[in-house]
Amino acid sequence: MLFSGAKIALLCDDLILIYQRDDKPNIPWPGLWDLPGGGREDDETPLQTAVRETWEEFGLTLDPAWVVWTRVYPGQGMQGLDTWFFVAEVPPGTFDTVVFGDEGQRWQLCTVEAFLARTDAIDRLQARLREYLAD
Repeated sequence: MLFSGAKIALLCDDLILIYQRDDKPNIPWPGLWDLPGGGREDDETPLQTAVRETWEEFGLTLDPAWVVWTRVYPGQGMQGLDTWFFVAEVPPGTFDTVVFGDEGQRWQLCTVEAFLARTDAIDRLQARLREYLAD
């Protein structure tokens, strides 16, 4: 299966975990608010990519059973490859154990509504989250 990467929205009640990307001109979407996830490594599946990236970025171990929504976006990734988007509903207390990694400026919890209203977030991820909410 060819794909470039995967992102995941981690929800607990009405809260979502987000982070502000580094403000480096050589990366995509510098300084914007983002969701956990990133590029595929080796022979990972899309979900394995999202789980690994969440561990690397936030020190959180995700149970695949928490994933409640999955969607592939054909041709929207690097070099025209597919990207994947997941939504997971995590149990209360999960965000209490965040250990922020070395990518990004800072992280925060906010309401889903507040994330969707941000003008400084990655708009395609906001659109994907809206698709989930509409389903």
